[in-house]
Amino acid sequence: MNGADTAFVLISAALVMLMTPGLAFFYGGMVRVKSALNMLMMSFVSLGIVTVLWVLFGYSLAFGDDVGVGLLGDLGHIGFKGIGPETLTGGKEGIPVFAFALFQMMFAVITPALMSGALADRVKFSAWALFITLWVSVVYFPVAHWVWQADGWLFKLKVIDFAGGTAVHINAGIGALAAVLVVGKRIGFKKDPMRPHSLPLVVLGTGLLWFGWFGFNAGSALAANGTAANMAMNTQVATGAAMLGWLAYERIRHGAFTTLGAASGAVAGLVAITPSGAAVNAFGALLIGVVAGAVCSWAVSLKFRFGFDDSLDVVGVHLVGGVIGTLLVGLLATDGVGGATQLGRQAVGAFSVMAYSFAVSWLLAKLVDKTIGFRATEDDEVGGIDQAFHAETAYDLTGVGAVARSAAPAPQRPAGTPEQAGPDQAGTPQNKKVDV
Repeated sequence: MNGADTAFVLISAALVMLMTPGLAFFYGGMVRVKSALNMLMMSFVSLGIVTVLWVLFGYSLAFGDDVGVGLLGDLGHIGFKGIGPETLTGGKEGIPVFAFALFQMMFAVITPALMSGALADRVKFSAWALFITLWVSVVYFPVAHWVWQADGWLFKLKVIDFAGGTAVHINAGIGALAAVLVVGKRIGFKKDPMRPHSLPLVVLGTGLLWFGWFGFNAGSALAANGTAANMAMNTQVATGAAMLGWLAYERIRHGAFTTLGAASGAVAGLVAITPSGAAVNAFGALLIGVVAGAVCSWAVSLKFRFGFDDSLDVVGVHLVGGVIGTLLVGLLATDGVGGATQLGRQAVGAFSVMAYSFAVSWLLAKLVDKTIGFRATEDDEVGGIDQAFHAETAYDLTGVGAVARSAAPAPQRPAGTPEQAGPDQAGTPQNKKVDV
């Protein structure tokens, strides 16, 4: 066993695990108060559901011996059958299979969680749990086999996807679009303001994602070597460049540099460099980042033009960013890899995953909708799905108001003056409902 490489992969797995709570904060801050807790839970529950499925059959379907056509692994490793603590990858000197399986488990965990942002504010929590159970089983595990297993058909085609541009981001982005088309628009879409309730949470989530992404990208080298170092450097370069590209576009287009734009631009850069970072130099990473930031900033507006309600811009950032990174590696790859032939391979990889994931994701969303119902009721959506599905709220706003009122001095009125109905001590007219 190579101890240094094993330690590197285990640390990288822990970093990728941290990305899912980071994603929860990123999405959670972008929604309204009444669904903030639900948004956190839609990401966080993936850690439980996908972990169990991965042990039962997910690892075997993704990385088991190919059934013969390059589409799926066999079931020879159900429950990690035949794998022990001393079983190594890479022959005589490698890392334990358990270290590799743990690392790849965290990829499987975060991929369906990425889709949750597209469906924010309006789906049943139980329906979401069922959907991601079906989705990772029928969509993610097979696609991971195509892309990363030596016998997978895209792997044999020599499609470059170092850390998940096709298997993770394109897969999740197009799957989210399919689910959105089944579920429909939020009540008040394009009419009511739906601003983020906590931009500080968004920035916190972005920071955790950026930090964890070094494990996501560099860890995919599966060794503490020069490839990992190159990938780590390119991750930082592309992310910084994408943030600036997004800010520049929105300053020209909308007249302001927004905090939400900076966070979204950084994530777009992280997405775009994921498939390509090990195959390009730092200048290529810089170019990929700038292009991804500007194009993704433009792409998020498409939902208003075409009328699909992608709540938190999963399609505009993850699908578009994944396609940009996957295709640009065909043009910018160094060491003689890039060129028209490689670009064609990259296009086959990107669009074949898009076609399969969209079709199957739409069918799965329809299945969930027709059986237990995917959409929350109108009353639950308007009143807040935090209370409806979790019997909790993200913030105890009632308690805060009570403390403020108890600390305020009682208003004085002249003796003999009758009490009048009117504004309460906080200045809000009585009996008027306030939407927070």
